[in-house]
Amino acid sequence: MRLLTTLVLTSVLIIVAGCSSSSQETGTLSGHVDIGPLQPVIREGEPEPTPAPEMVAAWKIVVFTEDGRKEIARVDIDSGGDYHVLLPVGTYKVTAELVSGGGLGQQQAYYPEISKGRTTQLDVEIDTGIR
Repeated sequence: MRLLTTLVLTSVLIIVAGCSSSSQETGTLSGHVDIGPLQPVIREGEPEPTPAPEMVAAWKIVVFTEDGRKEIARVDIDSGGDYHVLLPVGTYKVTAELVSGGGLGQQQAYYPEISKGRTTQLDVEIDTGIR
C-alpha cells in the first residue's frame, strides 16, 4: 500500500513538473533604439547629435499580443539606448510609445518571434518627425 501511494505521488509530481516547465518556455527580446532625426539638417562632416537622457527616458518599448489587443510588457530603454525583456515563446507586436502619450504619432510596429532559450535581436527606430 505504501509503495502504491509513493508511486501515485511521484507520478503526480512528474506530471505537475512537466506541465509547469512547458508553461515556462521563454526567450529574450533585446535590441537597440535609435531616436532621430534630432535636427532638420546635418552638415557633411558633422556628427549626428545623440538624444539627451531625458528624451530616451520619455519612451518605452511596448510588447502586445500578435493581434495587438493585449499589452504584455512595457520595457524601459536604458541610457545607452538598449532594452531587453524575457517573454514566453510566441510572436508579438512590438512598438515604441511616449511615456506621456501623444506626440509624434504612430511609430512602426514590428512582429518578432520569440524562441525557447534564445535571444531575438530587434532594433527599433523612433521617427521624431523632424525634417
